Amino acid sequence: MALLAAVFLAPFPVASMWPGSGYPSRAALVDVDDIRQLVVAGHAAPWEGDEGLRQQRLGVENACGLARRFLEAGIEVVLCDVLSTDTAARYRRLLPDLVVVRFEISLDEARRRAARRAVHLTEAEFEDLHSLESTSRLPVDHTIEVGQLTLQEQARAVLQVWPDR
Repeated sequence: MALLAAVFLAPFPVASMWPGSGYPSRAALVDVDDIRQLVVAGHAAPWEGDEGLRQQRLGVENACGLARRFLEAGIEVVLCDVLSTDTAARYRRLLPDLVVVRFEISLDEARRRAARRAVHLTEAEFEDLHSLESTSRLPVDHTIEVGQLTLQEQARAVLQVWPDR
């Protein structure tokens, strides 16, 4: 089963999820932003016009292709991405059994967490994306408020909504 963690500026607790009782014994993490950044010449961020949207869609398609190959090999998959209405629909079309989990977090907590790792966004981009994500009405299966949760607690919350766990 593939799970899409619709993560915005909140780290997905992958390291905390494995190994352990009730956790998948074989799983892969696909960070879709990493896939998009494979374009090293002519890269455009999703908010950078038509080319950015084209590359965002290509990233979704590539991530889903990778997820299908892992699933065919019996390896469960976690996809991490920031969703839009368009990308959410594409994920659902390309991976029909996908479970979409949205992580919610306050802007202040997102800033605090982002300060602990490399961030490739300007302050304005950071705020715009957080505002867009926090006010969107995306078709998700589950929402988890992660602002006050530790990584281990986030992992447990995800496992509670992940089918067949």
